[in-house]
Amino acid sequence: MKPSDPAADPAGPPSPPAARNLFAPGRLELAERYVGLLANEGVVRGLIGPREGPRLWERHLLNCAVLGELMPTGATVCDVGSGAGLPGLVLAIARPDLTVTLVEPLLRRTTFLDEVVAELGLDGVEVVRARAEELHGARTFDVVTSRAVAPLDRLLAWSMPLVAPTGALVAMKGSSAADEIAGAGAALRRLGCATPEIRSVGANVADSPSTAIRVAWADPAGVGLPRPKGSSRKKRRGRG
Repeated sequence: MKPSDPAADPAGPPSPPAARNLFAPGRLELAERYVGLLANEGVVRGLIGPREGPRLWERHLLNCAVLGELMPTGATVCDVGSGAGLPGLVLAIARPDLTVTLVEPLLRRTTFLDEVVAELGLDGVEVVRARAEELHGARTFDVVTSRAVAPLDRLLAWSMPLVAPTGALVAMKGSSAADEIAGAGAALRRLGCATPEIRSVGANVADSPSTAIRVAWADPAGVGLPRPKGSSRKKRRGRG
């Protein structure tokens, strides 16, 4: 991809010192290239707000990368409602041991994601154009994550059927985390979830920590959804 705005800086804003705590040298270069793509094509295509460019590192990259603290080594990760790739692409860059599936229903977003994955050569990343519900019963993951997608009660219904028996939902949230847990009691009980945990991540590596809600199954042995006939694990591509 080439920047569509001739006045835009193709490199994007420079990486802050904290980025070196979260991205290994070879991976930091990939993160810098991703920031450049977000600052240019991401803004032009309406995936990132025009005012977000100068604060992409602090508000988006570092904020997402610290979520890696909650990802087991070698985990399969599903990013629901991935949008411009936050947090899924950031995790894939920071943690090459992860296998990441980006689930996003809108074509203009999956087109951007496909282009970024190809541009950066991220072999461990799959882009799936679908709603999370379309994968229920066909796919499960060690971790299902999301950022600013929906309140917890709705997010549980979309995401928990994708969580493997010993896996967990890890949703990025802000100061409303406790209130969202309180409001999701019925959904937690209906789905058979364990008591949610509020986790603060990144305190030792970034200027400000991020907040996540982690939800596992109450009875992993009782979890299991049949895979429907004719379901496919192949990458989906849509027309419109």
